[in-house]
Amino acid sequence: MDPSAAEVHHYKDEDHSSSLLLQLNRLRQESILTDVVLCSGSMQIPCHRNVLVSSSPYFRAMFCNNFVESQQTKVDLKGFPSGILSSIINYVYTGLISISVDVVLPLMQAASMLQYGRLFEACSSFLQEQLRPNNCLSMIRLSDIMNCNSLRDKAKEMAMKSFSDVSASEDLCELSLQELMGYLDDDSLCAEEEQVFETLVAWIHHDPMSRCGAISDLFKKVRLRYIHPTFLFQFIANDPLIQSSTLCTELIESVRRLMFSVGTKNNGDSSMDSLWGAPRRCTYDDMLLVVGGRKNNELTSREALAFDEKSQKWQWLAKLPVRLYKASYVALHSVLYVLGGLTTNTKDSQVSRTVYTLSLKTNQWRIAEPMLQPHFAHHSVSYLHFIFVLGGLGPDRQLTDSMERYNSMFNQWESMTPMPEAVLHPAVAATNQRIYVFGGEDAMQNPVRLIQVYHIGRNMWSKMENRMVKNVSAPAVATEEKIYIVGGYTRRVIAYDTKANRFIKCANLKERRMHHSATVLHNKLYVTGGRYIDGHDVIGDLDTFECYDPKTDTWTCKGSLPYKLFDHGFLTLTCVSQNWAKSS
Repeated sequence: MDPSAAEVHHYKDEDHSSSLLLQLNRLRQESILTDVVLCSGSMQIPCHRNVLVSSSPYFRAMFCNNFVESQQTKVDLKGFPSGILSSIINYVYTGLISISVDVVLPLMQAASMLQYGRLFEACSSFLQEQLRPNNCLSMIRLSDIMNCNSLRDKAKEMAMKSFSDVSASEDLCELSLQELMGYLDDDSLCAEEEQVFETLVAWIHHDPMSRCGAISDLFKKVRLRYIHPTFLFQFIANDPLIQSSTLCTELIESVRRLMFSVGTKNNGDSSMDSLWGAPRRCTYDDMLLVVGGRKNNELTSREALAFDEKSQKWQWLAKLPVRLYKASYVALHSVLYVLGGLTTNTKDSQVSRTVYTLSLKTNQWRIAEPMLQPHFAHHSVSYLHFIFVLGGLGPDRQLTDSMERYNSMFNQWESMTPMPEAVLHPAVAATNQRIYVFGGEDAMQNPVRLIQVYHIGRNMWSKMENRMVKNVSAPAVATEEKIYIVGGYTRRVIAYDTKANRFIKCANLKERRMHHSATVLHNKLYVTGGRYIDGHDVIGDLDTFECYDPKTDTWTCKGSLPYKLFDHGFLTLTCVSQNWAKSS
């Protein structure tokens, strides 16, 4: 055979390492060729130096340097329980070890001292499996003692995600001021601001003599902007701890002035800059909701649906108490409001002034303070802690120019300056302290080419003609200083730049559309349902669910509604819990 032509076979024995280790362990058990004895208490464990040196930087330093142990045949390892040391030596020779609740802590400590990193992390993984909301704070303290980052990260993650349960534990009251402030200052804390406040109060009451002085520092961690005004001004403001602190009462008064000024600026109050600008915590999740409307061109629907982005499916919520034709829909303080409408489940339909509310935390409908006047085919918009109801048809079913405002701070309605021109089915949106009313039609069903602007702080209207405005039954949504008007008996989508007072043409809809609904989520427009007119002037209903991205000026399909729908509510609601959800 020609040697140069012979094939070379590279053989690897996959069992060689484990077999060799097994044989070494047998030699150890029979004390054959062992050259050092590890001692712990009365226990003596014969070992091979080369095996120990190969397994741990600790033993390598001990036996390969000029330490006295390198010359000794017996080495006394003080501070290691004999059973723990025996288990670790077995692990060195076999790679096997049993970890239980009883031994995990001394085993972890020994693995750290002897520098067995993988064993140390195995103990950490075992402890991570034992994590619960009622012990995660203790685990964090343990991880700090053990200098175990992996355990600390997991325990901290659980503490943040399960803060509702963690805040009720005794361990939380044992936190230091700095530790508690660290939690309350974290954006990833999963808690409502009301609960954040209640947590800091409970922490102070655990040791009032030494902790009362911390109230002002802790109160700054509560993001007052996201607290319901009723809770803030009736409950928090009257709390004895808050009233005992001048700084706390000043902060609440600053918030009160901000809300009364109906602005987003703090009017030079520098103390509110960081507090008012703090972002929402991650526990708050924006969801898309569909409610009411005309379903499958039959009866007015009582259905309410929420879109689950994770499953990409619609989920059913509690049904509206009554059928309401052409009600209005708005979200405020994590609550869905359904206002007015024409009741259709009675023998004689009535124009309603009733207000129904739905909280996703309870998934239950309730009746709120009724409007001053009945409305249907009207519009509602929310701004800060207000809801504004504009126009539509009144109790006499005649077109009205009236406007009223609900103040959630005081739970009351009040009449505001009427609209300059009464219009039906305009496009309405609120931004930058103003409400914009685009187009619509008059009592004779003629298109109105007007932009009517209401200044919220001044309670004043202005109007201007604009030839670009020719929309009826079109929704409008505001995002990033622009108001988008979507369709309205047309395919056209236009964006109104409120600062420049000019319109920008956007990508068209696929068909002429009206009586649909739109909302904004993460700076993208979402549009559902409505009615369309095809090229032969045939009207049909839609179950479409589409998304428009202003950055790319493109439309994409997001699927479909469970049924065809128009004249419905479609809005973005801030949700703090999804336990109510029932999958479709």
